[in-house]
Order: sequence, then C-alpha cells, then structure tokens
Amino acid sequence: MTTTLPGGFDLAERHGVRNYAPLPVVLSHGDGAWVSDVDGKRYLDALAGYSALNFGHRHPALVEAAHRQLDTLTLTARAFHNDRLPAFQRDLAELTATEAVLPMNTGAEAVESAIKVARAWGYRVRGIRPGAARILVAGGNFHGRTTTVVSFSDDPVARDDFGPFTPGFDRVPYGDAAALEAALTGSARADETVAVLLEPVQGEAGVIVPPDGYLRTVRQLTARHDVLLICDEIQSGLGRAGATLCTDLAGVRADLYTLGKALGGGILPVSAVVGRRDVLGVLRPGEHGSTFGGNPLAAAVGSAVCALLGTGQYQAAARDLGAYLGERLRALPGLTAVRGAGLWFGCDVDPRLGTARDVCVELARRGVLAKETHGVTVRLSPPLVITREELDVLVATFGEVLRDLGTH
Repeated sequence: MTTTLPGGFDLAERHGVRNYAPLPVVLSHGDGAWVSDVDGKRYLDALAGYSALNFGHRHPALVEAAHRQLDTLTLTARAFHNDRLPAFQRDLAELTATEAVLPMNTGAEAVESAIKVARAWGYRVRGIRPGAARILVAGGNFHGRTTTVVSFSDDPVARDDFGPFTPGFDRVPYGDAAALEAALTGSARADETVAVLLEPVQGEAGVIVPPDGYLRTVRQLTARHDVLLICDEIQSGLGRAGATLCTDLAGVRADLYTLGKALGGGILPVSAVVGRRDVLGVLRPGEHGSTFGGNPLAAAVGSAVCALLGTGQYQAAARDLGAYLGERLRALPGLTAVRGAGLWFGCDVDPRLGTARDVCVELARRGVLAKETHGVTVRLSPPLVITREELDVLVATFGEVLRDLGTH
C-alpha cells in the first residue's frame, strides 16, 4: 500500500483543502467490486462510495449509457426542454411507485429541496403562519453538510464554528416513537410542524436500524396530524437495504423521498426528490431549480440505473448476500456489535483492539477498503455485484486484522 504519496501528489498539500482524511491509498482504476492503486495493487472495495457505487465500478450498461449520451447532448440548462429528462422522470417515478420527480445533483441538494417544498406546502396548503413552519428531525441524523442541514445536526464535527444556524427545526431521539408523538402533540408550536424528516436507517451514525414498528408508527402519526413524512434514502435506497426503497421493507410509504448516490451509477452526481404530485406541485416556475439538475447526461445514466433496478436482481442480491455477510460478521471475535440492513453493516470494534480507523488502515494494507465512522464503527457497504467468494475474502481479512490487533 502506498504510504508516501507518489510524485505529483504534493499538489494536494499545496493546493487542496483538508476537509477529508482519506486512507493512504491512491486509486487509479476500478472494475466491478475491485479497484487498483497507482502501483498496480488491487483492493476489494467494501465501501462502494457510501452506496454511490451500488452497481460496482464501471458497470457496462451504465458506462455505455454515458458514452452514448456524451456523443449527442450533455447540458441544456432548464431554460429549454431536453429529450432525455422526461423519460428519466417517468422511469424513476415508475421504479419508486411515486407520482412526481424533481431532479437535482447532489444528495444535500435533494434534502434542501425537500425542506423548501415542505415549507411551501405548509404555507400554501396547510395555512401555516408565514415564516413559522417547523420540521422535526432525528437525533444522530446525517443529511449532508450545507449550512441549513448542519443547523439541525447534533454532530459537533459538522456544526462547530459554522453558525449562526438556520432556525425551524426540532430534534427528537431516533427510534423513539413516543418522543415523536409528544413533539407532534405536546409542543406549544406543534401545529406549526409541517414535516418529519428522517433516515429509515441512519448510515453515517453507524448503520443504526430503528426498532421494529417504528417507521409504521411514524407514518401513522404524521398522517394523523397532517404532517409530511420525508424519508432520506440517499444511502439506504436503490437496492442497498434489500428493496428499491428501504421503507418498502416496513410496508411504509413516505410523502417525499430524497434519492442520490447510486442514482448516478457511480459516474456523475444525480439526485432527486420523488413523491406526491400535490406536494411537489406547490413549486412554481422560478422558485427552485438547478443549472445542471436534470441534464441530459445525468438523465441518461439515471434511466439506465432504473433499468438495472427494474429487474429486481440487485435488491435480491442485497438481501441474500446481506444475510450471508451478516452471519459471518457476527461470528468474528473482536466486534462488540454488528448492525445491518441488506448489504450494509456497521461493525463496532472492541476498543481494546484499537479504533475503527486503525482497523480500516490495516484492512487497506491487506487489500480491503472500508471506512470508519464515529471512532468505533467500521462501515461496510460493498457493491451489490460482489460475489460470495469475494465476501469470504472480506470476512477472512477482517478477521485476521482483528486477531492480529488483539495480539499486539
């Protein structure tokens, strides 16, 4: 593994901004579940771009769609129609069984868009007093790093020194339906709540899975109080948890969903807000948009992603391979907890062995790429194209690292 970055990478220190702390690996090629560094060493990618690479690196159908579109038209801005966007909106609406699609670029943009839509719906449909709309969010949330989004984070790394913060948000504990009900009924400003925004499974927090029945109760409470349910499925959606939408597993339908990451096929940023037409329809021309949102190249790749997911193959793979990987991980000594949904796991490392960062650095040295979160948790979200044999490599290497750390 490259520990001293090769020639030319001093430019990163000279001109770059250190807003990330990547592992000391310099990647140059990728294919399926594998990547190679500049020295030619191969690594099993067990992170898959935090679910952005659900279909692996350079999936042939997605690369072909991008190449084909590059030869015709890449960008028009939304000042004009383009021939790719309507098909993408149809394909994504059909895939997610929703009515309307608002295309954007990044996941954070999709969340910001959903917040704006929810507030406008509150004022124009619910009749909330101007400027008073409030949104309930969950403790431990991660919805991006824009100023508005970090305003309702409780992570000091995301918040400290970035205020003043955007008002209008109230936080309740994740997975606590009673606390949510109290916020919807007992607060002096409860009647000004327009939406509940949450992740069906909290990814950045360490793949935190809520208690059984939680999402169903949240849906019942929001419907009872005429409050929108917005589910952030940027990481959990599009096959990762074992269904097209993670809420499908709980038999729950949200009013709005935010999608991103895998929607761009690991090729370019593509995101969207999808959901009820009467809610998204509150937007009027000129009130919200994006120069690149819905561009022809993004739409072509997005449609190809929808076609892959339309087969159901990847959702089934996430369920089957996830069950297999979860069983193997839970048998590893040195892990104090293993949480998972589909092919997506948070593995807590016994602190006596070291930090999750220590584990990830050693995994990379031995040819497996994963990433830590919150000090103690190793996140695993391998591409959905991975095989059982490749998962065996992952588990064997993980077990060796934990064993060797325990002997030092």
